[in-house]
Amino acid sequence: MGKNIRAYKHLINGEWVGSQHIIERMSPATGQAVATFANGTNNELEMAIDSARAAFDDGLWPKMSGNKRSQYLRRWADKISENKEQLIQIEVEETGKAIKYARGDIEGSIGLIEYAASLAQTVHGKSFSNFGDEYTGLTLREPVGVVGLIVPWNFPALIFCQKVPFALAAGCTVVVKPSEFTSGTALEMSKLAEEVGIPKGVINVVTGYGDPVGSGLVTSEKVDRVSFTGSTRTGKSVIRNSAETIKPVAVELGGKSAITVFADADIDDAVDGVVFGINFNQGEVCVSTSRLIIEESIADEFLQKLVTKVKNLKVGNPFSEETDLGSLIHQEHLNKVLEYIQFGQEDGATLLTGGKQIKVDGSSCYIEPTIFDHVQENHRIFQEEIFGPVLSVIRFNGVEDAIRKVNNTVYGLANSIWTKNINQALTMSKAIKSGTVWVNTIIDGPAQLPLGGYKASGFGKEMGEEGMEEFTQIKSINIFTGKRNHYFM
Repeated sequence: MGKNIRAYKHLINGEWVGSQHIIERMSPATGQAVATFANGTNNELEMAIDSARAAFDDGLWPKMSGNKRSQYLRRWADKISENKEQLIQIEVEETGKAIKYARGDIEGSIGLIEYAASLAQTVHGKSFSNFGDEYTGLTLREPVGVVGLIVPWNFPALIFCQKVPFALAAGCTVVVKPSEFTSGTALEMSKLAEEVGIPKGVINVVTGYGDPVGSGLVTSEKVDRVSFTGSTRTGKSVIRNSAETIKPVAVELGGKSAITVFADADIDDAVDGVVFGINFNQGEVCVSTSRLIIEESIADEFLQKLVTKVKNLKVGNPFSEETDLGSLIHQEHLNKVLEYIQFGQEDGATLLTGGKQIKVDGSSCYIEPTIFDHVQENHRIFQEEIFGPVLSVIRFNGVEDAIRKVNNTVYGLANSIWTKNINQALTMSKAIKSGTVWVNTIIDGPAQLPLGGYKASGFGKEMGEEGMEEFTQIKSINIFTGKRNHYFM
């Protein structure tokens, strides 16, 4: 292997711990080896869980003041900022995404840690003095304990930072299982956390496959809570397995988001929004707006502009600043996307543009951005998550028709509405069954707003105050200062 290949071990209790076997990561953008990761076993996972358990039970981190935890988190954000160019490089190599989006991921990760640092100062309970002179009630918001965090491959740094700093802000300790494809940034950022003084054992990272590492986190009696981001299929398994230890879980799962464009929208802005919503990160986004619900009266004009814009997108070397779409994560996933394109054609939808595999720099993991028109609601490309740059277009007439078509899916993660009519926007926003609604914007939102799904897109929240509260539990304290004469049994 070449000298530039990064070789990683697990990070457990502040030490690099190896495994007997390794996973070699080939960059999907070039087909060249870029990193090796330790292939975790039950032994290393148990070591990591015990490390996190000791760090929590010994009490240094959970009993530390919120202000002190906040200081550590801010130092961590600063340290990541100092090393962001290296992290951007790793993100591009392992995911194949365009560098301009990898840069946004790392900068967004820093912002998430900074926001979580501010939340660490706000963790508190309540007091109740309205129960009479002799009775006082208190509630305490306490850290839940050891948390298992399972991070997907599409945004390895960003979703790591949607979970880890919020758990730390609450006072928890963590064991992180990153994707076996994209573990580099999780390991690098965790080591930087210890360099700024976050105690050993507070963050542990075990790399490897879902079985045994991910499943072991879910079934371990020493892990108090699990947060999982990934496919709905795997999420169902996480939920089933968590029942064995009655473990609370948060699951952010698949999506089939819609972008609804009314005739009164700013058409040029809406076209740009549609292009970005489906092609950002090669469409490998849980909130990707893969369904365009377009008002019939403007559909033909809109689609003409849309196709022209999409044909001008550049698919290619992800390290080029001019690239709009890099490679998909691996060949197996690309084959799945191509299969859905075939389904669309077989079902009778009209292929307006794209649909073909592209070879770049010796790698075949690239695909043209694709648009299907005249899609029907029962078509698989309309109902099922493709996780690639494939847009399904369907027409609507009237607000009620648009609402019905948006909601005609098992998923409910995020949706977008484009209109200048505030009444239409509010009516739809309230009627749409999804955890997030964007109005005249797309895949957007500050760290203060929580993200999470309805229906088959899961439950639980990340980011916002609610994202930190996921890692806490409430204790009620009843204090009676009077003298009771008797008790009734």
